[in-house]
Amino acid sequence: MSEIPTIETDRLTLRGHRLDDFEASFAMWSDPVVTRYIGGKPSTEQQTWSRLLGYAGHWSLMGFGYWALEEKSSGEFIGELGFANFRRDIAASMRDVPELGWALASRFHGKGYASEAVRAAVAWGDARFESARTVCLIDVENLASIRVAQKCGYVVFERTVFYEQPTLFLERA
Repeated sequence: MSEIPTIETDRLTLRGHRLDDFEASFAMWSDPVVTRYIGGKPSTEQQTWSRLLGYAGHWSLMGFGYWALEEKSSGEFIGELGFANFRRDIAASMRDVPELGWALASRFHGKGYASEAVRAAVAWGDARFESARTVCLIDVENLASIRVAQKCGYVVFERTVFYEQPTLFLERA
């Protein structure tokens, strides 16, 4: 099993998930505000549990994965972020390339935490991945996430439809 690195930023700790993160993760993933642009509907308890196990599996099998985001000042779980290979049924240009994703509990939106966390993850990925190219996909209406991605060096390389939603494919090389 790969050891999950802990990354510190000014206001955040990116760390491996713990079992006691489940309730906060489920609360986040069952919030319609959070899932509006990520699948369009709140996750069930089972889906969130599978997601949590998948994070551990990514680190174990791939050497990369998702971190839990913790606010330093409060120690509170505020979201999740990381790289994955979801084996999506998707364009060849996106397959087998580390895919960056993030989600924050809605009460932490608009505080700059996503940009801070994405910058830290991208720096980690730049030092870790053989190829500098990473990708992300974002619903075209998710303007906040598009801004975060662009601030962190991602550019749109394709506009498409994914799960029946207009979607942007972005890359950083």
